[in-house]
Amino acid sequence: MHSPVHFDAALGERFLRYAAMLSARGYVHNTLGNMALRSPHPDFEHGVAYTKHAGVSLEEMTLANLVVTDIPSPRLLHGTRTTSIGHNLNREILRCRPDIGAVIHIHDDATIAWFAAGGEPRMPVLSLDLPFVLAKPPYFVDAHLDVEADVAPVAGFIGQTNLVVLLGHGITALGRDVSEAYHRLNSFTSEVRRCIMAEQLAAVRGTRPAWRSDDEIAEMHRFAETIIYPTRAHNVMRDEG
Repeated sequence: MHSPVHFDAALGERFLRYAAMLSARGYVHNTLGNMALRSPHPDFEHGVAYTKHAGVSLEEMTLANLVVTDIPSPRLLHGTRTTSIGHNLNREILRCRPDIGAVIHIHDDATIAWFAAGGEPRMPVLSLDLPFVLAKPPYFVDAHLDVEADVAPVAGFIGQTNLVVLLGHGITALGRDVSEAYHRLNSFTSEVRRCIMAEQLAAVRGTRPAWRSDDEIAEMHRFAETIIYPTRAHNVMRDEG
């Protein structure tokens, strides 16, 4: 018998704050796109997930549009309206990654355009920002795979990444909290726009963009925790010592 799942209004307000921030950045165009925030619960091994129900946008939602679900299953624990199919992917990420506390999924115009324009489905890197903030390489899911309808492949790759690109669809960013997921999302979309501008300028000048090498990127991933979260990294090393 599970204890009642009481709605955490403070967590709900945090959800709304980040929903507004995503909207302000132009990521929200319709009722698609969502977030899932994990909240611990003594009766649920994986905690519970706060998310919006289907049929309302992040831009227009209020606290009344938040529901709470189980994580291994779509069972509603608070609220009465069902979630969209995209919550299947959010739940599976939270189930497979106990270190992750928040997932953000949006449909970014520049990212969809970059990969739809053809060429190799990879993300070149210009800046220091992206490898340090992501800490792991992005993972690219082929357009013919629908990992929202069938989450079976997710367990095989989700431990290797902190940001998933669903080619022709959107981006899912992972974070230990919603702030980290938000920063990873913004860093990726900013890098996409930089790459588009670099290619345009290089075409005008007859030059080539100065992409960072795979070795440089791997080295930045290696030191990401120390550079971006030095206090957190110090605490981890102290605990391991």
